[in-house]
Amino acid sequence: MDLGIKDRKALVCAASKGLGRACALSLARAGVAVTINARNDDTLQATAAEIRELTQAPVTAVAGDITTPEGRGAVLAACPAPDILINNAGGPPPGNFRDWSRENWIAALDANMLSAIEMIKATLDGMIERRFGRIVNITSGSVKSPISVLGLSNGARAGLTGFVAGLARDVARYNVTINGLLPGAHDTERLRSNLQAAATNSGQTFADALAQREASIPAGRVGSAEDFGEACAFLCSQQAGFIVGQNLLIDGGAYNGTL
Repeated sequence: MDLGIKDRKALVCAASKGLGRACALSLARAGVAVTINARNDDTLQATAAEIRELTQAPVTAVAGDITTPEGRGAVLAACPAPDILINNAGGPPPGNFRDWSRENWIAALDANMLSAIEMIKATLDGMIERRFGRIVNITSGSVKSPISVLGLSNGARAGLTGFVAGLARDVARYNVTINGLLPGAHDTERLRSNLQAAATNSGQTFADALAQREASIPAGRVGSAEDFGEACAFLCSQQAGFIVGQNLLIDGGAYNGTL
């Protein structure tokens, strides 16, 4: 399927591995010129080279912390007028809310709410002027089904979701869409690390922990990173212009609800 975005420019945050990398790869396959960002320059450069080899698309790599003004400035200097923006950042650690200080909350908000809003603020008006824009915020399935030990993430990501719900409807008339993409369990380094820790704590093998997790998902498996990346690319397509202010779960049916 031709997504109608060949030669568009995309900026993908936290894209050196995992779901961010998958989004960048799928966009590059659609003919998009991609600028990718992450904190580790070595990993980022290797990812950029791999995406170039796989797709022959132009890929620019800019290392930096997107949660800081300096990091955002660097990536926006490399791609000042993106047609597509993929906001993504790793989630804060789990824990008990009684142990979290104000500094913990501010760090979570900076990473998973405020930095995305700053990136939207820096790029949205250009999209409006060009009458094309696609913004996808990678959040979490916990936005719809909160996970108690992930309260920092629940709060920050839900705050971003609430903010863009109104903004998305203000800008849709200009062919600019803003949507959320909510991952469930996908086969990434982070998932495998978490499953290994859970297996160690419970005396299971990793294979047993993975099988138990897969059994809890109606699809009978964890998702692949490609599943997620291809969904992201479609939300960025010309054809997705009537999808506005939505939060799309990519979780194999794990969320048990009608809304």
